[in-house]
Amino acid sequence: MDYARLFRLDGKVALVVGGGSGIGRAAARALAAHGARVVVADLDPEAARATADLIAASGGAADAEAVDVAREEDVERLFAATAARHPALDVVLVTPGINVRKPVLAYTAEDLERVIAVNLKGTFYVLRAAARRMGPQGSGSIIACASIRALTVEPGQSVYSATKAGIVQIVRTLAAELGPRGVRVNAVAPGVVETPLTRPITANAAWYSAYAERSALGRWATADEIAGPIVFLASAAASYVTGSVLLVDGGWTAIDGRFTPPL
Repeated sequence: MDYARLFRLDGKVALVVGGGSGIGRAAARALAAHGARVVVADLDPEAARATADLIAASGGAADAEAVDVAREEDVERLFAATAARHPALDVVLVTPGINVRKPVLAYTAEDLERVIAVNLKGTFYVLRAAARRMGPQGSGSIIACASIRALTVEPGQSVYSATKAGIVQIVRTLAAELGPRGVRVNAVAPGVVETPLTRPITANAAWYSAYAERSALGRWATADEIAGPIVFLASAAASYVTGSVLLVDGGWTAIDGRFTPPL
């Protein structure tokens, strides 16, 4: 066993959906730094290209694609384009997510559809397309982005939490279905991370501090701190890890952090 190379991804192709910002961008750069050629896909094509350019500037290899995960046909087009350029696909990471923070009684049908369309349907479309590609080749690592909200909730997080819990169950089911074919499927469940999604919170000093105090480490995470666990799940270091949810939450769930936000 060459332990020094367990985390290397040389010669691998990784598709990062949602790679234009936040956790997706950090993960794309980390995967490239470990040797993978990265296909960066995002709703914002300029953001995807910016991530690809950052990877190239660091000596890595990357392509950029546009994709709207809420559109099934767009996800299929993305995977077809990737297949046309790369004979194998070794890693797929899907990160896009949105949140509408409202009490249940204030939620509209439009709010409900918007969050479910991106978080649950969009993630499902990507996971299914990855499974269709990796199953026949008999290898691969699929990684979805869940959240601590799959396990613990607070006022205003009902639908977001439901979608993240749904992602966990889809991941577990797909792991069971693809395990005999040699494909691993896992999820990372971040805690509070400074990304574009959490800007409404980070802009509120009291809310920001309250969240920091709810973790064992007493602070928020950076997107880069989620990238390492993603590289682990993508690599041979996690060759016997599938159907798992890797909490990367600074100990939030361990100490049962709770906070009622200003809604």
